[in-house]
Amino acid sequence: MNRKKKTLPTKLVFLILVIISIMLMFISYVTGFSGGPLKTVTGFVFVPMQNGLDFVGNSITDMKKHKSDMKELKEENTSLKKQVNELTQQLNSVQLQQSELKNLENLYQLDQQYTGYKKTGARIIAKGTSNFFDTFTIDKGSSSGIKKDMNVIAEGGLVGIVTETGKNYAIVKAVIDDTSNVSAMSLNTGNLCIVSGNLQTMNKKNEIDIQNLEDKDNKISQGEPIVTSNVSSKYLPGILIGYVSDLKNDSNDLTKSGTLTPAVDFKHLQSVLVILQTKETSSNETK
Repeated sequence: MNRKKKTLPTKLVFLILVIISIMLMFISYVTGFSGGPLKTVTGFVFVPMQNGLDFVGNSITDMKKHKSDMKELKEENTSLKKQVNELTQQLNSVQLQQSELKNLENLYQLDQQYTGYKKTGARIIAKGTSNFFDTFTIDKGSSSGIKKDMNVIAEGGLVGIVTETGKNYAIVKAVIDDTSNVSAMSLNTGNLCIVSGNLQTMNKKNEIDIQNLEDKDNKISQGEPIVTSNVSSKYLPGILIGYVSDLKNDSNDLTKSGTLTPAVDFKHLQSVLVILQTKETSSNETK
C-alpha cells in the first residue's frame, strides 16, 4: 500500500527559519564571528526573509491606506451625490418658478388686451385623453363666480367655453373639440363664418375647420385674423380665434371653406383666464 507523504506545514517551516535566523544572529553577536559559513547562511536565509517581511509589512500598510482612501472616496462621493440632488431640486424649483412667472406675465398681457371684461385666472388641473387640451378642468368654480357659458381665453386668444361648474372646479370645452362650433368673422372685413373643431386635422396639421366664409370679392387671404362675431349666441365679440391657413370656393361659389390655425397653443396650456360674464349678461348690461 502507498503511504501518503507527510509534508511540514508552511507556517511551521517559516517559524523554524525565523528561529534559526535569530540563533545565528545571537551567535554572531556573542562570538563576534560574522564571516565564512555564518555570513553565507545569513546572506541566503536571513536577508531574503527580512526583505520578504518588509514587503509583507509594506503591502499591509499600503492595503490599509488604500482601504482608508477608498472609504474617504466613498464618503466624499455620497456627499457629492447629496449636493447634486439638492442643487437639482433647487434648479427644478427655479425653472418652475420661472415658468409660473412667464405664465403670469402672459396672462397679464392678455388681460390688458381685453380690458373691457372682468376676468379671473385659473389653473388647469385635469384634461381629456387626447394629445391636446380639447376638454379640461380648472381649479375654480361657482365659489369664484364662474358660471356655465363663460368664455375662456389664454395667451393668443380664445380657448373655449365653460360647460359645467362645481363649487371649486369648472369644465371647459375648447374650440378645437370635435363638437365645438363658433360663430366667427373676418377681423378686417367683418364677413361671417363658422369655426368648427377638428381633432383629426389638429393632430395632422395643427389646424381646425372654417366654413361658410362670405368672400365674394376675394378680399380674405392666408393669415387673415378670425375673431368671434357679434352675432354669436354664447361667445363675446372680438376675441381672436386664429388665422386663415387655407381657403377654397364652396360648390355654391358664394362662400369659402378651409382651415384655420388656432391662436392658442393647445398642447401646452397651464393657466387660463375666465371672463366673468356671459354673452347674455353682456347683452343685458349694454341695453
